[in-house]
Amino acid sequence: MKRIVARGVMGLVIAVIILQLIPYGRNHTNPTANTEPHWNSPETRLLAQRACFDCHSNQTVWPWYSQVAPVSWLIYRDVTEGREHINFSDWNRPDHQHVDEFQEVFEENSMPPAPYLLLHPAARLSSEERQKLFEGLMKLAEDHD
Repeated sequence: MKRIVARGVMGLVIAVIILQLIPYGRNHTNPTANTEPHWNSPETRLLAQRACFDCHSNQTVWPWYSQVAPVSWLIYRDVTEGREHINFSDWNRPDHQHVDEFQEVFEENSMPPAPYLLLHPAARLSSEERQKLFEGLMKLAEDHD
């Protein structure tokens, strides 16, 4: 029995090592920040920076575990998709659908996602902070549209 467990563990270690050879998910260069929105208040920007910027800006902080496959694949995908939806560093992009996005996220309380909050507790906002962020983002979206 111990041999079977040892072989299983060794196989898992070898598989994880081999996964590191796959290059996907390791491009952690942040594009240049083009245009940030005209924030309605410094507080709105600070709340967005705290809870949103890692996936929704070109100012992503890449933690050490973002270098380890397969976690790196998931993080890279989340950041890429997040920037496609809303990017606070490329605000004047014409294909943003800000109001719809902000309203939906606020109503569903879907951002930041729970797995992100496990590793980034500072991104957890109180109800009051969420409300202030939402109101500030809605003002940005209305000014943009």
